[in-house]
Amino acid sequence: MSRTFWMGAALVALLALGQMGLSPRVSADMMVASETKATGLKFPESVGCDPVGKVLYVSEFGSELKPTQMDGKGRISKVSLDGKIIEQGFLPAEGQVLNKPKGIWIKGDRLWVTDIDSVWAFDLKTKKGRKLALPGIKFANDPTIMGDALYVSDNRGDQLYRVEPADFLEMSGDPKITVVFSGKSVNPNGVYPAKDGSLLMVGFASKEEPRAIFAMAPGGEPKALSKNIGRLDGIYEMEDGSLLSTDWNSGSLFSWSAKGGMKPLATGFKGPADLCAMPNAGGLLVAVPDLVASEVRIFQLGK
Repeated sequence: MSRTFWMGAALVALLALGQMGLSPRVSADMMVASETKATGLKFPESVGCDPVGKVLYVSEFGSELKPTQMDGKGRISKVSLDGKIIEQGFLPAEGQVLNKPKGIWIKGDRLWVTDIDSVWAFDLKTKKGRKLALPGIKFANDPTIMGDALYVSDNRGDQLYRVEPADFLEMSGDPKITVVFSGKSVNPNGVYPAKDGSLLMVGFASKEEPRAIFAMAPGGEPKALSKNIGRLDGIYEMEDGSLLSTDWNSGSLFSWSAKGGMKPLATGFKGPADLCAMPNAGGLLVAVPDLVASEVRIFQLGK
């Protein structure tokens, strides 16, 4: 039996389970059942999953692979779940400027995206946007929301910022900006709100200085959950508490758990950047941008 036939049959079976209300549990033992690619993109750094609109939003550098270049050529494109470009350059709207947009977070009809020294909040319906400068930040990387606060990682500055309130788009005046920590040898890249109320982070430094997966309880300090395992980018927590992440050293998408450690799910990436994931009838859809290859690989994970 060919591998292609097996993968197709497995996906059909998973979808059938979902239609009967028996969706497989999203857990560390899931495997890749199918894969498709979104091409025609220009250095995609992050993907945001929109479960309401059932689409993906992809941040693109739009010109050269120079993550700190302020050339005004960055954009966010709207992509279907099967990898077709719906609207290239959905954002920014007229009068707005993106340079090298990176991490994306979506909640309801709001989209947040980091851009070198700032973070934007956008309305997905009207495309209205507001840019918020983050004083002292060196490399605004990834945003996420916990409660009423927006957290932004500063990878090169080894810092974590908090913005309150998270939704500052329509507010009068400026939100409160706080540096949560600095100089902890975390070099936070991807950030994600854990089910237990802590903030998950993955570290990215040099190839010779691998970083770990970290968790930070409210009011606490970041603590390593894993050993130093790579140059880690995106992160997502699954239903059973295990994690998905991407690693530039091994060029992989992998799952991690305290019991099982690091298990590759897909390899061959040139630059696996900031992923997003979305449960569906078959298990879990995972979209991973390959920054260097200028494509997004979309996986269906199932059992």
